[in-house]
Amino acid sequence: MLELLKTLRDIIHRWWSEFTLQTRLLAGATLVVSLLMSGLTFWAVNTIQQDARLNDTRFGRDLGLLLAANVAPLVAEDNLSAVAQFCTRFYSNTSSVRYLLYADEKGKIVFGIPYSEAEVQNSLTIQRRIHLPEHYGENAELPMVRQHTTPNGEVTDVFVPLKNEGQYLGVLAVGINPNPTVVVSSNLTRDVTIAVFISIWAMVMLGVVFNALTITKPIKELLVGVKNIAAGNFKQRIDLPLGGELGELIYSFNEMAERLERYEEQNIEELTAEKAKLETLVSTIADGAVLLNTDLEIILVNPTARRIFGWENQDVIGRNVLHVLPSPVTVQLTRPLYQSTAKQTLPEKSDQMQHLYPSSHPSEQEREKEGDEFRIALKQPTERTIRILLTQVFDQYRENIKGIAMTVQDITREVELNEAKSQFISNVSHELRTPLFNIKSFIETLYEYGEDLKQDERQEFLHTANNETDRLTRLVNDVLDLSRLESSKTYQLEAVDISRPIEQTLRTCQLNAKDKGIELVHEIEPNLAPVLGHYDLLLQVFANLVGNALKFTPSGGKVTIRAYQLPVDPTVPKETPKVRVEVADTGSGIDSEDQEAIFDRFFRVENRVHTLEGTGLGLSIVRNIIEKHHSRVNLISEVGVGSTFWFDLEVYQEEFPMTSDMKQQTEHSSRVAIGE
Repeated sequence: MLELLKTLRDIIHRWWSEFTLQTRLLAGATLVVSLLMSGLTFWAVNTIQQDARLNDTRFGRDLGLLLAANVAPLVAEDNLSAVAQFCTRFYSNTSSVRYLLYADEKGKIVFGIPYSEAEVQNSLTIQRRIHLPEHYGENAELPMVRQHTTPNGEVTDVFVPLKNEGQYLGVLAVGINPNPTVVVSSNLTRDVTIAVFISIWAMVMLGVVFNALTITKPIKELLVGVKNIAAGNFKQRIDLPLGGELGELIYSFNEMAERLERYEEQNIEELTAEKAKLETLVSTIADGAVLLNTDLEIILVNPTARRIFGWENQDVIGRNVLHVLPSPVTVQLTRPLYQSTAKQTLPEKSDQMQHLYPSSHPSEQEREKEGDEFRIALKQPTERTIRILLTQVFDQYRENIKGIAMTVQDITREVELNEAKSQFISNVSHELRTPLFNIKSFIETLYEYGEDLKQDERQEFLHTANNETDRLTRLVNDVLDLSRLESSKTYQLEAVDISRPIEQTLRTCQLNAKDKGIELVHEIEPNLAPVLGHYDLLLQVFANLVGNALKFTPSGGKVTIRAYQLPVDPTVPKETPKVRVEVADTGSGIDSEDQEAIFDRFFRVENRVHTLEGTGLGLSIVRNIIEKHHSRVNLISEVGVGSTFWFDLEVYQEEFPMTSDMKQQTEHSSRVAIGE
């Protein structure tokens, strides 16, 4: 039953909503007037009927008392014939009396007009009686009046107790007809009311027809035109031959439509150009950009975001962003997106989101601290770390949320640099701690127990502290060199005769090689062309490579420096000639599992197979210097056989032949600035 009532209510609501406001007002006014007139009529008829009942009641009571006063003595004498004659004359002389009945003290009807009684009385004869309240005759002093409705109208019943000298003799019942004048007046009032009601609705229907012909049709035409204008159809025109206010309104509408059409033609090209500029700007920014509407559907996405999320071959426009984002991103952004677009429904959704993603979002306090920024690690489509910024898009009054702008930044490099920085600081702290601890230990021993130590013991302590100081100095210098190389500082490359830094390195390391019994030689190709490089940096490369070779080569071994020009491939057009430099030794070699990490900072092979000291930064410095020369250092090594480090340098190019004097005066040669 409830569903039926609900369905009926919906039907009535849809039916009522189809009417225009004017029709609703007209129907409401008509209903109010109709109800008012009906109420007035009902009040008038009811008042007349109440007055008629009151008059009939008074008339019946007076008439009953009059009849009772004349009939009571005759009844006391049991002279029913006289009673009948009197009542018959009275009944025939007035039309106001419907009936006259006389009943004895037991309620049995013994006489009545009009009344007929069966001539033969037997056990099946129905005894007609008047049912009155118990002890009515003994207690009643005044007539009892009531009214009942018959097919011929309402009849007033008057019951008068008959008493003679205080003795109750029975009851006289008199039926009074309604006042004919009042009946006629009530009927006339009812007919007039019906006529007025019909007249009102007839006038309303005529008004509706007139309104439909003169007002509603032009307004509907105008409404259709406005909808077409709102839909972008500026060619819409209304052609109705009307005057007055409606005619002016239609004329103004046509003029507005014409102006809008001209404005559209003038500005559509400019708007298209601005849109193209905006799309070009969004598509060329380095960060990913995704624009969502309030339903979290994608309405704009640039190529960077497609690449980061792996959407290159997908049509994601119009789809819910939570259905196409990678799983880790969906888990992190589900609740924040719902919070940003539907804050008014957040209390209803929070429990559901908490159940679905119990650990997928920060607390409210954390959100207040971090804002709408999220850092997420992705495994697919490629392993990377991204930062996502959520920004609410408001309307011009900043009252309603129109959408959400997602800015996606690839911070993989930044994360890697931060991790490398942390690792670098940790390694530097570890490397600095050992020499500082040794220096402090020996200095404290000399300070506290210097007088108790022998001279040779004091010399040994000082020698050890001095060596640790030198080691600390080398470590600091290497760290500074590496930091300078890894910074954005630029170096000027110039023409360098590669034999000069090689010969200087050999002279520096010759004494150390002789003390260890190692043969130190060089093999440089004659007439080798100058290379494009930085003399001091190349000298540091040779010093580190040769120093490592001497450190890991046993007595009787050999360290060789080679330099030769590589042949030019004639099949490659405009190939730049290159010079290859090799530093080879016959030392212990490097295991294959260590060759990948040999150029990492603070990595030392002796940590595993040797006990030689070092900072672990030499090969990292070499790698960075060679990268500054647009090349890379390579390694070939075998345990027990030896190792060879090699790299290629570009031959210096010039527009005219370089003389030997010009080679020596390199400051006048062309210089090339390079950076990271």
